[in-house]
Amino acid sequence: MKTTDLMNMAERVFSKGLVNVMRETGHDFLEAERSGSYVFDSEGNRYLDGYTSAGTFNLGRKNPAITAQLKKMVYKTDQGNFVMPSKEKTLLARRLSEFVPGELECVLYGVTRGESMDAACKLARGYTGRPGLVTVDGGYYGETGFALSLSSRESKEQFGSLIPEVTVIPFGDIDAASACMSLKPAAFIMEPIQTENHCRTADSNYYSRIRELCARNGVQLIFDETSSGFGRTGKKFFFEYHHVLPDILILGEAITSGMFPMTAMVFTPELKTFFDAHPLIHLCTFGGHDLGCHAAITALDEYELTAAWENAANLGELLLGELADAALRDQSVVSVTGKGLLISMMFSSQATALNFCKKARAHGLLVNTARVATQCVLLMPSLLITAQEKDQIVTAVKQALEDLKPSQSKVRPRTKKRGKPATGKQK
Repeated sequence: MKTTDLMNMAERVFSKGLVNVMRETGHDFLEAERSGSYVFDSEGNRYLDGYTSAGTFNLGRKNPAITAQLKKMVYKTDQGNFVMPSKEKTLLARRLSEFVPGELECVLYGVTRGESMDAACKLARGYTGRPGLVTVDGGYYGETGFALSLSSRESKEQFGSLIPEVTVIPFGDIDAASACMSLKPAAFIMEPIQTENHCRTADSNYYSRIRELCARNGVQLIFDETSSGFGRTGKKFFFEYHHVLPDILILGEAITSGMFPMTAMVFTPELKTFFDAHPLIHLCTFGGHDLGCHAAITALDEYELTAAWENAANLGELLLGELADAALRDQSVVSVTGKGLLISMMFSSQATALNFCKKARAHGLLVNTARVATQCVLLMPSLLITAQEKDQIVTAVKQALEDLKPSQSKVRPRTKKRGKPATGKQK
């Protein structure tokens, strides 16, 4: 199928608006081969994947170890009966309890981020017997019921009334957080680093005070680390920088490095008492898919074997510094921020950010705009990128910024073919 044929079909059966956005960002092409830090289009052009499906492919595209395990186990197992425990589900639960810091020893599997967030809200409400939920502005948690209600999602009012008794307070405002405790909410929900909102974060004192307020008032603290977890920010989880443990933690699709649809929420044994008293109160047909559990266990092995967070910390610090230095020389960039290999570049407008994505593709780099701060472009490459690939990102960003300058008329360089990167030489 040709790219134009596929896009025409997508306009008919999915959304014309979706295809238009893909064209605006230069993403109107067909992914073909994928390997490590790179993806090839159907014409053989190679791009460094700086988006990785919103940070899902933490261990690179088509990770060899996970691919091999899936090929092996597909002949030995299947989904399993979703209401019954299995060896695979149990072994993964044990591995997660060892991998995640603190006493987050219990697990409920899901398929999408939003579903796991919905389950977390239901657990907090059920355990406390309280209906209210408090969150901070600027967060993004997914597209399902509770998740959408909590998210700073543009135009979500088009869907009508959402979940009631959701209170939104300013991020970083400890006085507002203290005042909302009088509402006796079930949970306080936040991303400790707001990926889709220019990687906004706060100082350690803020998180410590939130933890104290929640503990004092019987409020469950829920952290969503879908985009920042599994080493993305230079530690296994971003909350480790602030030495604050949540009661419930949302784990995103990076749990399998994008090789199988799976998410999870992990929580304390105290909260498990609600499920002890109310078994089967939350069900997910494909949650804890036995084949997916094999993928996740292998991914956890790879995370620990490669210490991916160390590479993210070291190369991320260098990349952030070099991109910030480039931004100082460019009037279209407002600021550059982030942690590890989670980096956001804020542009002067959404249109400029979209145009930058298109220019970056011409230089062999795939990036995308953020969902909340739509004038921002996210850089979330594989956590296993090399120093050479880090340099390739910097070069592509500088070239794309140069192309944005209206005073200069340049011929856009053609993307080189398979086996040769669009910028630099393949290692």
